[in-house]
Order: sequence, then C-alpha cells, then structure tokens
Amino acid sequence: MLAAVLITMIVICVITDWRKRKIYNAVLAPALGAAFILHGAEAGAAGVGYSFLGLLAGMGLLLIPYLMKGIGAGDVKMLGVIGALMGPGFVFSAFLYTALIGGVIAAAVILIRYRRVRRGQDITAYRAIPYGIPIALGAACALVIGGGVLS
Repeated sequence: MLAAVLITMIVICVITDWRKRKIYNAVLAPALGAAFILHGAEAGAAGVGYSFLGLLAGMGLLLIPYLMKGIGAGDVKMLGVIGALMGPGFVFSAFLYTALIGGVIAAAVILIRYRRVRRGQDITAYRAIPYGIPIALGAACALVIGGGVLS
C-alpha cells in the first residue's frame, strides 16, 4: 500500500512540476497523512516515529540546497514525504539516485545550451530544471533497485 501511495504521489508531482514548475501541498499532504496512518496502523507509536524520522531525513537532505536557493520548498517537502512513506534508509538511497540522475540531466542541459550558444542561438528562454523529476526518478530507482541502505 505504501508503494502505491508513493507511485501515485510521484507521478502527480512529476506532471505538475513539468507543466507548472510547482509541487502542490494538496498532493503532498494526503500522502504524508497516509504515511503516518499506515505506519501507525502497522506498528503503533513506533511506526509513527519511523515515519517522522523518514520525514526529517528527507527534508534534511535537501535543506542546504534549499537555503542556497538552488531548489524550491516543494522539492524539499516532496523528498520529506517520500521519507515519511518509505523510511529513512529508503529516502537516503532515493537521494543518492536523485543526485546521480540530477547530475546527468544537468550535464545534458549544459551541453545542449553550450552547443546552442556556439551556434549563436539565444538561450535566455530556458528555465531551470524542475528538480521534482530527478527526485521522482530517484525514488523509482530506490523502489525498483532497492532502497534499504539504512533501514
């Protein structure tokens, strides 16, 4: 059930981040509530604590990039909710995959922009990469490949 909530949430977040450059609290809040309810139903207070630790771990991993204005608050909250749903070990693995995927995407964008500049094309219309996409791909990789590094 947790994986279904995760997949639903990341699909919606990818769509909204791609189209509107926004990750909505209206998507994240129900997923966060589901995380606390499902973990609480399974393991009581310990389950809620586990979910809370995952939330803090996920948000903590992106706190510095957020404070440096490199990413938006929605990205931080999204990774936090991923942590609440799947736990601290999973969110750490998802974060590592996210960093790798985000780096590859950034390198590709830099290369494309460089080539366009060399051709004399205007690149001022290009906006920042919506980081919810690498976060979603990182979570998907952790789900498929494995994500229990610290759990």
